Amino acid sequence: MKDLFFKYQAQTSPFPLGMEVSHAKGSYIYDTNNNAFLDFVAGVSACTLGHCHPKVVTAIKDQAEKYLHVMVYGEYAQNPAIDLCQFIANHLPAPLEQTYLVNSGTEAIEGALKLARRVTGRSEIIAMHNAYHGNTMGSLSLMDYEERKAPFRPLIPDVHHINFNSETDLDFITNKTAAVIAETIQGGAGFIEPTNNYLNKLKAKCQSVGALLILDEIQPGIGRTGKLFGFQNYNVIPDIVVTGKGLGGGLPIGAFTASTAHMSLLQDNPKMGHITTFGGNPVIAASALATLKEVVSTNLMEQTLEKEILIRQHLKHPLIKEIRGKGLMLAAITTSPEVTNHVVLEAQKQGLILFWLLFEPKAIRITPPLTISKEEIIKGCGIIIDILNNYK
Repeated sequence: MKDLFFKYQAQTSPFPLGMEVSHAKGSYIYDTNNNAFLDFVAGVSACTLGHCHPKVVTAIKDQAEKYLHVMVYGEYAQNPAIDLCQFIANHLPAPLEQTYLVNSGTEAIEGALKLARRVTGRSEIIAMHNAYHGNTMGSLSLMDYEERKAPFRPLIPDVHHINFNSETDLDFITNKTAAVIAETIQGGAGFIEPTNNYLNKLKAKCQSVGALLILDEIQPGIGRTGKLFGFQNYNVIPDIVVTGKGLGGGLPIGAFTASTAHMSLLQDNPKMGHITTFGGNPVIAASALATLKEVVSTNLMEQTLEKEILIRQHLKHPLIKEIRGKGLMLAAITTSPEVTNHVVLEAQKQGLILFWLLFEPKAIRITPPLTISKEEIIKGCGIIIDILNNYK
């Protein structure tokens, strides 16, 4: 399988991990030799309820037997998409009431950027240094990592960058700014939380100049930080909220949500201001709704904070300088990139899946499914500590 993987499937890096997957269940992924791997990554925060959660699988099967794709987005009324959008609205503060469903987080970012420009009539977008919002052309334009951007220029113009958590940088937001976009918790930068009421001050500055605040919840959302949406931890309401990854329960999805007044501007002048063929796909919407219902109706979000404490208690080691993040969006920062690389690669040999972060080479990603048990957490942390104890 691995030979065919390299021969026929385009790669994202020269050295993919290349595990040959047979099946996955709960907190484990199994290879074709039936070796079990405890999953501390959850498909990079995508598998909120673990692998093949029975309620998600049932929802997918039930909808698949009714109908699959029937029409491009926004033309036919389909219960799965309607129910999902209504559920999202019911669990967001006003005026976040209408959701546009798309196929991925990066497409949702693209839609949010277009909406902000349409609402304000302005072009300037302000993003954060070390931000990551996706890899399509608009999302890539928001990144300040020139090594990644240079081969694909020219990108969209009029994008500027400020420092996350810097109050003095708020002065760069002016009446020329259409929107400021930020991750609620910076992901690729190392799981950096907002401090000193930063997001609220950012929103106030945007309001004062007539700009919109877009919050990227693609990683922090869907219960991962102890709240359904990460921004609910920080006393702020964005003008546009973007979700993806964990929303789909393991299937591909993205969404951006705003007020009805703002969203209605995508309907006309021009008509079809944003369009997608497969957005709101009924099978994926059914999976997403089942995921949200399970997260909201159980104590998973409360347990997320308890599990964070457990991880912090069991990952104390001289080679771990700190653990950043909130809930089950955590990054263990080691003393060097070499230590991190060794831990991630050695862990897979010992049956534990870990991964890296984009911009922080010393970070070990720890984003397991919300359904992971406390026993599995202790087991996985024990593997990490053993690897660190034997590091030379």
